Amino acid sequence: MQISRRTFTVSLSALALSACSSAAPTPTVRQRSSGLPDDLRPANNSAYDAWVRNFMPRARSAGISDATLTAAFRGTGFLPGVVKRDRNQTEFKRSLEDYLAIAASDERISKGRAAFAKHRTTLNTLEERYGVDAEIITAIWGLESFFGERRGDVPVISATSTLAFDGRRGSFFEKQLIAALKILQNGDVKASKMTGSWAGAMGHTQFIPTSYQAFAVDFTGDGRRDIWSEDPTDALASTAAYLARNGWKRGTRWGREGDSGGTVIQPQAGGPKFAVTENFRAIKRYNNSDSYAIGVGHLADRIGGGGPLRASFPPDANGLTKDDRVGLQERLTANGFDTGGADGVIGPNSEKAISAYQASQGLPVTGKPSIALLKRLR
Repeated sequence: MQISRRTFTVSLSALALSACSSAAPTPTVRQRSSGLPDDLRPANNSAYDAWVRNFMPRARSAGISDATLTAAFRGTGFLPGVVKRDRNQTEFKRSLEDYLAIAASDERISKGRAAFAKHRTTLNTLEERYGVDAEIITAIWGLESFFGERRGDVPVISATSTLAFDGRRGSFFEKQLIAALKILQNGDVKASKMTGSWAGAMGHTQFIPTSYQAFAVDFTGDGRRDIWSEDPTDALASTAAYLARNGWKRGTRWGREGDSGGTVIQPQAGGPKFAVTENFRAIKRYNNSDSYAIGVGHLADRIGGGGPLRASFPPDANGLTKDDRVGLQERLTANGFDTGGADGVIGPNSEKAISAYQASQGLPVTGKPSIALLKRLR
């Protein structure tokens, strides 16, 4: 299987290590990270502690110093929520219509245009240097971290070591853990600042540690490849470098809506068709998903001033169009059953509101939208 930057998807017990010996580490006081849910804070787990002790010789043989190990594992621990989230991933896949409603929402477009304007000079310089469209770089930033607002605050050493210990993808995550330790040893970031998603993706554009090692760049020239700070320059440059080295062709669009030209795809039956180029495939090296690549391309077009898709999507499996779903959400909220917004995407909040409404009316509680439910609310 080809491992893209985020094929794994795409956000520890404190062990004091001797900085000058190979002695087994001794558990110390658990450090609790502020702002995180309880299940993403270190929890006692003796099996994990034993795994870490056994991992130390492997880390040293990979060139990791005792000083780095001491700093990296200080205050870390097993994160039960990481395992829970990893095991709860399902094969469920949003329709392209739902995906684009989120990826290219009005809010994301607005923020994207503002971010593009704010960082226009940097983005244009990156486009000139790497040949990657400035709007594409901005769109990836928007999809990965909402333009830096949602970079993740889970300690990466904790997350990757927890997943390496868990074993479901142990070999892959041990490689990520080793890579993360090498990043710390190189001095690009302090252990306390190396945070990301629960699965170890980091910074403004959510690089996994091995991809960071391979592609991250120090564009600011301060001696560090800093993708974590408030300044997104190194992260945006690293994304441009990644795409440039993974097949991006200068001067070529990602694709466009339509059924003529290059390779034509139709990800959702009855929905829009897209003529895509080799740059579409370069975006998929960032995240191996047609929906993701279309989301990046379409958001980039909207940031650049383009309009919405022309073709419509067919009704969903419940017979509802997007307008029907928006209407259902609006009417539920108006009746006191808040759906958390009216974007036409029926997610957990909408299902909860539907269930509450059904219960209040003495109806079978399914949490599922329907034409009958929409008519009842009119």
